[in-house]
Amino acid sequence: MRSLEELNAIRDKVKDHVGLRTESGQTKDGEVRAHVLVCAGTGCTSSNSLQIADKLEEELKAGGLDKEIHVVRTGCHGLCALGPIMIVYPEAVFYSMVTVDDVHEIVEEHLKNGRPVTRLVYDETITESGIKSMHETNFYKKQHRVALRNCGLINPEDIEEYIGRDGYQALAKVLKEMSPEDVVKCILDSGLRGRGGGGFPTGRKWQLAMGNRGNVQKYVCCNADEGDPGAFMDRSVLEGDPHVVFEAMAIAGYVIGANQGYIYVRAEYPIAVNRLNIALKQAREYGLLGKDIFGTGFDFDIDLRLGAGAFVCGEETALMTSIEGNRGEPHPRPPFPAVKGLWEKPTILNNVETYANIPQIILQGADWFASMGTEKSKGTKVFALGGKVKNVGLVEIPMGTTLREIVEEIGGGIPGGKKFKAAQTGGPSGGCISADNYDIPIDYDNLVAIGSMMGSGGLIVMDEETCMVDIAKFFLEFTVDESCGKCTPCRIGTTRLLELLNKITEGRATMEDLDKIEEIASYMKQNALCALGQTAANPVLSTLSNFRDEYIAHIQDKKCPAGVCKSLLSYTIDPEKCKGCTMCAKNCPAGAITGEKKKPHEIDPSKCVKCGVCMTKCKFDAIEKK
Repeated sequence: MRSLEELNAIRDKVKDHVGLRTESGQTKDGEVRAHVLVCAGTGCTSSNSLQIADKLEEELKAGGLDKEIHVVRTGCHGLCALGPIMIVYPEAVFYSMVTVDDVHEIVEEHLKNGRPVTRLVYDETITESGIKSMHETNFYKKQHRVALRNCGLINPEDIEEYIGRDGYQALAKVLKEMSPEDVVKCILDSGLRGRGGGGFPTGRKWQLAMGNRGNVQKYVCCNADEGDPGAFMDRSVLEGDPHVVFEAMAIAGYVIGANQGYIYVRAEYPIAVNRLNIALKQAREYGLLGKDIFGTGFDFDIDLRLGAGAFVCGEETALMTSIEGNRGEPHPRPPFPAVKGLWEKPTILNNVETYANIPQIILQGADWFASMGTEKSKGTKVFALGGKVKNVGLVEIPMGTTLREIVEEIGGGIPGGKKFKAAQTGGPSGGCISADNYDIPIDYDNLVAIGSMMGSGGLIVMDEETCMVDIAKFFLEFTVDESCGKCTPCRIGTTRLLELLNKITEGRATMEDLDKIEEIASYMKQNALCALGQTAANPVLSTLSNFRDEYIAHIQDKKCPAGVCKSLLSYTIDPEKCKGCTMCAKNCPAGAITGEKKKPHEIDPSKCVKCGVCMTKCKFDAIEKK
């Protein structure tokens, strides 16, 4: 492909094919009357979704339906808690937790006879008047998908499906109709800020790298080294819509005068890596990457670099050092990468989600994007919603949506009738938001004001049974392991903080240790070389600020209010409830429980290892944990 006309011809050829995946049912695709979308993202493939798709195609072919019903292997649909997911369009009937054994029934009942298999349909979509579309459910109806617009809808291994959704139209528009200055103005006016954590204005970053266009080798990089525990936003975009990243990187290359891009992606993302390689091959074959794109004289290509899973390589200078083949360690700034980056050449780096917004901003306009969100945080944000919440999964909501709306409405609330206690945003660099801020509109500035940060988009929900000291310790253990060790404030500071948290959870700490924590944290924030060290203490400081009473209980009362910290627990048997069934004694690994049959038993605290097995085995609720 070398012309816009050829691109448009492909789009016109396949747009009805992709358009059948709508609720209206108005668009037809030749002989095809239905599309069955099977999630082939990491979460669902781990539950045999690819085998489900294979079985579905086998059943359709055996029944003579393979010409009129099209099976599509897509990226993530978002509601990961219900996987494997299957969606039947044009009605958008939502099947959840499908197994290979269910396929025959779905084909016979629904696809042949038009009777959905209600036992497999997501219960929220079943109403007295019939089955409603997945888009009307609480999980989806408050979302607004920009970065995720194609995820769960197209086959990511078929470039023509992306083209059928206006793919590469933004690149064509930029190369044919806009100057680099026009593009930068559009991105600046949109208010798009970096979705990787820092929130720096994307247009401003590109603007800084524009100088000396054509005279100096420059590079465009994509940070796909998603390392936060519980985060899978970027992975899902790469698995479900890889071409959107290529298109945006090519636009960035045009703006700054670069002809080469690099995507730095975690090697632990094998599905994403495979689909990126497939998409790269296709984009080059179609002339959408490489030489003389659209006959404009613009050259741009992309290569992949696999990361070994070092969290510090999420920092831009460490990432570029790793691409160069060296140990991934950060460098002091300035000079910033826009001036001196990859191989000491001007370089811009954005993360996957940031790039995923670019084509739609170009096509829909800056005002369209700026109409969503808040005054200083425009557009939408993708979150990986996890932890103690019913609807674990991937969500994209307008900036300014409250935490309560995300957890209670989109997330479906906290299981078991438990109360919301906190939410962690920003991963190891972020902080915990307490129930006092449950109604805070989520945006960059609001989160910073309460001691947290947006980060890349991990959002971990915690209920009343969560120990906040233990949570702080969990994130400190992560940063201790992931510190590159180059600077003393981070290498030693994180280790000392973890030692103090261990003292607290083991009942050995004093109140003076809280002062030491704040002193070390302040020093790290001011003196660490990169953002990993500067923000490593945030989980500790935010939990200490919002849940200080829990720290005090651990230190002064030698008790863990949530009953989590083993060293501070004790198990006792209520003689009034104990029936002497001996199940606790038989299963105790330490032999700490004694007693005669049909008589109350006792636990020897000096032998008890506090494993909790006795509680799980007792049928009479006679064992108490304090």
